[in-house]
Amino acid sequence: MPVKFGKIEQTIFIGASPEEVYDAFLDAKKHGAFTGSPATTNAKVGSEFQAWDGYITGKNIELVKGKKIVQEWETSEWPRGYPRSRLELTLTPKKGGTELKMVHSQVPAEQVAEYTSGWPESYWEPMKEYFAEPKKPKKKKAVA
Repeated sequence: MPVKFGKIEQTIFIGASPEEVYDAFLDAKKHGAFTGSPATTNAKVGSEFQAWDGYITGKNIELVKGKKIVQEWETSEWPRGYPRSRLELTLTPKKGGTELKMVHSQVPAEQVAEYTSGWPESYWEPMKEYFAEPKKPKKKKAVA
């Protein structure tokens, strides 16, 4: 059976600084806090990581603090014979937060649709909520 790949590209806005977004991905406690699932990760090139209780595993390939994260990445559902995919996150400061551009390449073709919807559901929406400022109640003006 020939090995076929696909690519997923997504760009989102997160209401936090590029450094905060970078740390949320690479600090195990913060990663676990925003996803709601334990992670073992750190900001060291060459280190292996796990997320989503071992569903995701990979290795940090290139890290530029607050700017770029490149990882090898796979899930426990990865088809036999496929190499790990390449996940590249580019963080760009924008007014009020960070533009996060994700390019997830070398994804097994039959899993592209599932992961295309999985990224927003499992990462982008929880991360946006994690960084959302708590809404403060508006003070009522005294009426004389």
